[in-house]
Amino acid sequence: MKRGELVFVPSPGIGQLVPAVEVAKLLVQRDHRLSATIFIITLPFDNKITTYTDSLASSSSSIDGRVKFITLPEQKPSLEANFLTSLIEIQKPHVKKVAAQFAHSESGPEEPRLAAFVIGMFCTTMIDVANEFGVPTYVFYTSSAGALGLMLHLQTLRDVHSQDITELKDSDTELMVPICINPVPAKVLPSVVLNRDWSMVILDQFQRFKETKGILVNTFLELEGHAVKSFANSEIPSVYPVGPILDLKGNAHVGSSDDRQGEDLICWLDDQPPASVVFLCFGSMGSFSEDQVREIACALEQCGYRFVWSLRRPPPKGKMGYPSDYTNPAAALPEGFLERMATVGRVIGWAPQVAVLAHPAVGGFVSHCGWNSILESLWYGVPVATWPLYSEQQFNAFEMVRELGLSVEIRMDYRRDVRAESESMVCADEIERGLKSLMESGNEMEMRKKVKEMKAKCRMVTMEGGSSYFYLGQLISEILDGMQ
Repeated sequence: MKRGELVFVPSPGIGQLVPAVEVAKLLVQRDHRLSATIFIITLPFDNKITTYTDSLASSSSSIDGRVKFITLPEQKPSLEANFLTSLIEIQKPHVKKVAAQFAHSESGPEEPRLAAFVIGMFCTTMIDVANEFGVPTYVFYTSSAGALGLMLHLQTLRDVHSQDITELKDSDTELMVPICINPVPAKVLPSVVLNRDWSMVILDQFQRFKETKGILVNTFLELEGHAVKSFANSEIPSVYPVGPILDLKGNAHVGSSDDRQGEDLICWLDDQPPASVVFLCFGSMGSFSEDQVREIACALEQCGYRFVWSLRRPPPKGKMGYPSDYTNPAAALPEGFLERMATVGRVIGWAPQVAVLAHPAVGGFVSHCGWNSILESLWYGVPVATWPLYSEQQFNAFEMVRELGLSVEIRMDYRRDVRAESESMVCADEIERGLKSLMESGNEMEMRKKVKEMKAKCRMVTMEGGSSYFYLGQLISEILDGMQ
């Protein structure tokens, strides 16, 4: 009986690692002939990954030992645009040494043989290692099919049509992108492709996607049907929509907050009416200046909705790192805000996002539009008001509001640059309008209905007979058939 070993090299960052672990677990659960080795790339400021991997080691048997983790040597970070690619390049010998143990065909029938590499979007240099062993490479793309199609289109504009993508920065141009039904405003393009230092590095990664055997995408056909189908006539490798891939047990956040605080929050939510609470949470990297924090506070006070607000302190200026909890959140808020809103809402630090979204009292989610957060909101049927910050989140917001009609807008083109001396400001009145669109009945009823329908589809697609179940089976068959 053939047994295949999958080598996973996810991109650095907890938002990349968690879905990679979940899809590896899904693959080995689906077919007992598969096992996986996951390489973990850490950065000095990223203690979340250590906490996460420790929780995995203590909480499960990792599918009877068929999912293993190897932490690669830590490297010193840099702010240079090529840092990520050089970081992955440095790790090649370590990955190659481990992969070689599975590559020998003379290994016994009980020993797995190297079957394929599964890499993150920044790890395309690992294609070279897979080629040395004569095995295929697959990319696991942790964002949407829409974002994938957009980035591949931008890469084509650069390489085939000699267009300088960075010239679109601050432009009112609208692009016709095959992946989208509507024209895409340049203002929602990912920041990295508009930055002269980063643009070439990022688009070079997408150019190498075309050398792979296939691309796994954390989405599903019923959510992004137009985008997925638009790949059929393109020259890129096969696309497998295998999502939603979610960490619903919250292992990524174990140990991130005081357990008692989380319990108190859930008890408070238990006392609130159904769908009455708006949840504001901006991801593991999300934070705002104190001026912007005060505008949010004023909006919450003006509209009067019940709320849970995950308020985080930005890292010190000029330093890389995650936001942290405020020792005294009152210092960042308008005077007396916490006292006036004591019976209406809760201001917390880190938030147990999955547990909050799952609670029936939560009726709306003000989100940075990270793709993992969007999928979690759809899984629990909670409508989103978009407030993107960085990465591809502006495009995610555009797709959710304009393309799919599954969200309302606070902003679609907001950008948070922690290194900038100043930032754009969303005023309290604008935030209040967005909150009312999110929480009140009326024109948005159709959107809420669509979100509820998508909640049901999220669960169906991963079950036997569902579209993602089918695509995952197709992928497994292709991997095992290739082991000749």
